[in-house]
Amino acid sequence: MKTSICRFDTPDAVAGWYAIDDRVMGGVSASRMAFHTKGHAVFSGSLSLTNNGGFASVRSPLIASKSMGGAACLLTVRGDGKRYKFSIRTGAEFDGVNYQSAFQPPAGEWTTIRLAAADFVPTWRGRVLDHLPPLDPSSAQQVGLLIADRQMGPFKLDLRVVELVD
Repeated sequence: MKTSICRFDTPDAVAGWYAIDDRVMGGVSASRMAFHTKGHAVFSGSLSLTNNGGFASVRSPLIASKSMGGAACLLTVRGDGKRYKFSIRTGAEFDGVNYQSAFQPPAGEWTTIRLAAADFVPTWRGRVLDHLPPLDPSSAQQVGLLIADRQMGPFKLDLRVVELVD
């Protein structure tokens, strides 16, 4: 079974997404999630290491359901050759545990990336938490995208859909 949790085919699809960049700690990186008129979302911005910065991210609340499945997430994306992370938070709080899985889509071509639930790593403020249970994607309350890992300069990731699959 496949369930769409984020479909970016209308301007309203990006309305709930907001940026959380290294500016929260004095950095100067900037990102945004915007709708493209060709019917997809664009996560873009610029990553800087100035003032000990180095990350840019966007996230959105999500209401998941136990009936949604959850063995893996499928992301239909077009990348720029850089490495990104897809994140799932199982709590509604601003600063809590964040399950992340990295992916690096090929530059300039649409592709579907499969991120197995077992490959998501629980983190808090970038630190791995080894003592937590594996991710259950059906308990997702927030989803997000992140770029970090000293990949300075402009970035752009196009997205069509995020789906959960059994």
